[in-house]
Amino acid sequence: MKNTKRDDGDRAKRFADWLRDQLTRRGYDLSGPRSGGKSAFAEHSGISASTVGRMLRGDKITDTRVLGLLAQALGEPLSDILVRAGIITADELGAVQRPSPGDRRITPEQAADELGITDAQSRRVFVSMAETLQRTQPPTSTNGDQRVADQ
Repeated sequence: MKNTKRDDGDRAKRFADWLRDQLTRRGYDLSGPRSGGKSAFAEHSGISASTVGRMLRGDKITDTRVLGLLAQALGEPLSDILVRAGIITADELGAVQRPSPGDRRITPEQAADELGITDAQSRRVFVSMAETLQRTQPPTSTNGDQRVADQ
């Protein structure tokens, strides 16, 4: 089982501890219910004081808008906040940031766009060549190795 309630609770508690440390380091006084740090951070971040309180208590927060505001207020990458909050795992983040070549297939037109080929004739030639290469399988030798064309 990937995510259990206990795992979610532990993750939310670790996130709360991390957030408390981050806010304290930035000068927000969280020493008591009337210390003003929670309200001051809420005002600074644009997150409601009740939501800041829930995060600091260890309640799981899944609203990505709130987490985006938190990332912006702390000057941290949103991706790091999403991992810390348990929305995605570090492995999932890595797969998104660095997809394996087989995970991302694009059309010849998309490749032309990404390569900045804007001239109409050059685009037609590029797209045609890419489509031809996609249809053409290189010849193989009898032992299954690919042959390199003679030059």
